[in-house]
Amino acid sequence: MDAEGFATVHPLGDSKHIRILDVVEEAAEMGHRAPIVIRFQDLLRHRVSQINEVFNQAIVEEDYAGSYRGVFPIKVNQLREVVDEIVDAGKEFNYGLEAGSKPELMIALAMHEGNERLLICNGYKDHDYIRLALIGRKLGKQIIIVVEQLSELEDIIRLSAELDVKPLIGFRAKLQTRGEGKWAKSSGDDAKFGLNTAEILIACEKLRRADLEDCLRLVHFHIGSQVPNIITIKNAVIEATRFYCQLAKMGFPIGLLDVGGGLGIDYDGSRSNYESSMNYTMAEYARDVVSSIREICNASGVAAPDIVSESGRAVVAPHSMLVVEVFERINKRESLGKHHHPKTKHKIVSDMEEMLRNQAKLGRLECFHDALQKKEEAFSLFNLGYLDLENRASAEQLFWQICERIASTIKKMGYVPEELHELQKMLADQYVCNFSVFQSLLDHWALKQLFPIAPIHRLNEEPTINATLVDITCDSDGKINSFIDVEDVQDYLQLHPLNNKPYYLGIFLTGAYQDIMGDLHNLFGRVNEAHVFLEDDEPNGFYIEETLNGSRIADVIEGVQYSQSDLCRKMKKQIDAATRKDMIKPREGVRLLDLYEKQMLQKTYLSIERGPARRKKSRK
Repeated sequence: MDAEGFATVHPLGDSKHIRILDVVEEAAEMGHRAPIVIRFQDLLRHRVSQINEVFNQAIVEEDYAGSYRGVFPIKVNQLREVVDEIVDAGKEFNYGLEAGSKPELMIALAMHEGNERLLICNGYKDHDYIRLALIGRKLGKQIIIVVEQLSELEDIIRLSAELDVKPLIGFRAKLQTRGEGKWAKSSGDDAKFGLNTAEILIACEKLRRADLEDCLRLVHFHIGSQVPNIITIKNAVIEATRFYCQLAKMGFPIGLLDVGGGLGIDYDGSRSNYESSMNYTMAEYARDVVSSIREICNASGVAAPDIVSESGRAVVAPHSMLVVEVFERINKRESLGKHHHPKTKHKIVSDMEEMLRNQAKLGRLECFHDALQKKEEAFSLFNLGYLDLENRASAEQLFWQICERIASTIKKMGYVPEELHELQKMLADQYVCNFSVFQSLLDHWALKQLFPIAPIHRLNEEPTINATLVDITCDSDGKINSFIDVEDVQDYLQLHPLNNKPYYLGIFLTGAYQDIMGDLHNLFGRVNEAHVFLEDDEPNGFYIEETLNGSRIADVIEGVQYSQSDLCRKMKKQIDAATRKDMIKPREGVRLLDLYEKQMLQKTYLSIERGPARRKKSRK
């Protein structure tokens, strides 16, 4: 945050920074309003350099004989603009790619540059997948086909003979070391991928019989994404290195140990082993991996391998954020100061009025219980026909007024009973945001993944509203009501009053998986994008290199097998029929059809008719 209360990004970790709101406003001038994904491309390049540099530094510090040969798993973000930037930023490090499916392999084959970079092939493989990988070998690429299931090895042996090419093969070991966090089941006996110990020995015999011992070049493991505890990573590396050393002693010229993914992101800032955090830095991760492998190899008398890692989340998550605009506030407080006075007041209403007047005489918890009981009693009487609408409205308003008064005194309490903790959550407003959770934050809905969320302006003002966020889908699950706290989860976010002015929230660290995994619930589709670079000579210190249009209505409906022209034709037919029946006038019919056809070319998200308050852009 800067001195004027605007959220800033420091893409290179130094003093150079960009005001996020400046990017939002410049993109809006170019026709790309929120919701918008902002990619800070310098930050993406910085993360690629950083992971290579910390490993290279650890290798020097630990006097390690091997080298680091990282790859980016493109499943984490397959978007062209992301992979392009990573491939370019990785040139000086020979930073490679990893593919987990046939479409990803086709992207990787074309994007992969240079014969010194690795291309790791994971996932289930059919014959065409294997053929594609072997074609890459014929082109001189260092493509390693990782055997995930024993049955794949026979196909690799047969197809490599058919294409007359020597394959490079890796074995994925099914470790007993268990992962931690949301993806803990990526290892262990029930893991989806990998060879157990007996299967590895069988695979070794198959290679020997095929006279392909020299093709085994890599041992691989994976213990899951976002591993919060460094001890878990060290234990997995130690176990995998034992596999490596045993295979090396059996005479296989392996040379590469792939430690997979798992390098985390500190989503909540707690630097702990909580599942939304990590109790280590990237540099500590690299040092522990390097030192653990060195120690085991030295003790076993085996030459140290080159180290491969497939860190995707840690590379791409920080570079991207989603900015959404809040356009409406749903709150209970609007009615708290009002009070319906029924013509004939029911006893329940009188009792609650008395409770409100004498609240100070009662204990907070007792008062809350009594108010809750009266509220439930009022609902029951209403359902039975003994309470009219005016008395029910009065009872509801009195209940929320009592709760509001109790909540206002909670901060002064030492010990707060659990039931009263829920009061703040009950009283929280709902801020309606112009976006879809299912499209842009699917991991929050599906996995309860927490993302940092904060206003991108007005940060020098004290927030006074407790709020949860709801999206514009017609689904009750389209909401965010879990927010980061220090090693915990907060039920609401503290925000500012809207004041009938544009109010923007930033949802940070969304660069991993969210771009790809979003669905088309309610047919909202992709949001606008802006790709930003630092530039000292530009106003506000940046320039938008590229913008991408979000989905138009025509795009998403054609994606679910409707034809834009066919729908317009059918609509015209209905308008013509209504005109002939004199239900509408011809001129009105023309206007209606014109509106319908123009909307086909509009963006799917809401168009909020509210001019932004312009600021003088004088900062460089």
